[in-house]
Amino acid sequence: MFDQHDEGGAHALQAGSTEPSADQLQELIVSTLDADKAEDIVAIDLMGKSSVADVMIIASGRSQRHVGALADHVVRQIKKSGRGTVAIEGQTSCDWVLVDAGDVILHLFRPEVRGFYNLEKMWSVDPDSGDSA
Repeated sequence: MFDQHDEGGAHALQAGSTEPSADQLQELIVSTLDADKAEDIVAIDLMGKSSVADVMIIASGRSQRHVGALADHVVRQIKKSGRGTVAIEGQTSCDWVLVDAGDVILHLFRPEVRGFYNLEKMWSVDPDSGDSA
């Protein structure tokens, strides 16, 4: 499990632990996004729906700069937690940034881009239905 860490409400693994589980990774990502003022954070359980990942997290940033900062901080926290490699795409424009941490995939959008692609609808999740993180 994660110990509370001083940096913006993020979490760190206890000493002697291995890579974080999907649940721990989800908790780390959501808490980091929340501390950094990401908007409309939604976690979608993909177990049994996709072999790509166990969880998909979708969140919005207020601007391209905010989306880029969110992605950068999440990636740093994931690596600090002991997760080896993290793939990131879209940081050049920061309209839509994808962070692939293996078991958990994070999509960060500017609000208008998120509305256009509407991933929640594609995965049959209503962002107001209570399936959010």
